[in-house]
Amino acid sequence: MSVRTAVPIAMRLSWLVLFALMIGEFVTDLPGPGWATTFLPATVVLALMVATTVLQVSAAAPQGEPEPPVEVDPPVTGRWSALNSPADKVPSHGTHVYGQTYAIDIVAEPETGEGEPPARPAFRWLWPLFRRNRAFPAFGAPLLAVADATVVRASDGQRDHLSRNSLPALGYLMLIEGNVRSFAGVRRIVGNHVILDLGDGTYAAYAHVQRGSLQVKAGETVRAGQLLGRVGNSGNTTEPHLHFQLMDGPDLDNARGVPFTWRGVGVPANKETFTVGEPAGVQGGEKGEEKGEAGAGERVEEQAADA
Repeated sequence: MSVRTAVPIAMRLSWLVLFALMIGEFVTDLPGPGWATTFLPATVVLALMVATTVLQVSAAAPQGEPEPPVEVDPPVTGRWSALNSPADKVPSHGTHVYGQTYAIDIVAEPETGEGEPPARPAFRWLWPLFRRNRAFPAFGAPLLAVADATVVRASDGQRDHLSRNSLPALGYLMLIEGNVRSFAGVRRIVGNHVILDLGDGTYAAYAHVQRGSLQVKAGETVRAGQLLGRVGNSGNTTEPHLHFQLMDGPDLDNARGVPFTWRGVGVPANKETFTVGEPAGVQGGEKGEEKGEAGAGERVEEQAADA
């Protein structure tokens, strides 16, 4: 068992021991002073958790000089905006774990008429606490294969929860829900997802896919531009969006990130909008429903957007 595989297991065991100590303190009357039966063991467990976190990040970090970016097709069509982009910082999501070093989040930003409000609801400090997924233009948008590939994993079944784009809802996500998902494992973080084997040791991951939308199964081969599923809001998310990344293996617990660039687009920076036209032809699946006005990969402007 590799270090990258063993460390997440050790982390979950540490959480279990900590929960057991907390329950034991309130439910049972352990013999001896409290510092020896609860405080000291809890301190040791917390120290172990910090150590495993450091080891997990260190083990997932890229080794040596970064490889040249792998060029693939964009996974969406239409007008989108980038968040948490590796064009601005690496690791883009603040951590190397789960192969996220060069990951990117994108949200749909359709054009609106002059004087009309943006199609994508803005972050609110208080109200509404949450919104339904249909309020976000990304929800249900087609997800396309970025290259000819083999499906390694197609995981479905997790619900698309309400948005977390208000301050109270975001606090709940960061302080409670996010920690519970971390304890439950990477599957609960990425939600419904697809992993493609692109060949040459490179894999593509699509996270937060809409429940029930997957069009592929593990073992199937797909062609570039083929419909895989649709954007959802499953897993550790604030709103419907696509989390996309390349990595060096199919196991998210054990993978290291691989740099990417989208053909005709590059790597859009944070809050930068870009438009991707409809592919000329889609093999083995339906085309996306929304057609971009520009050609494939035309960047159109920079626009501020709340993360």
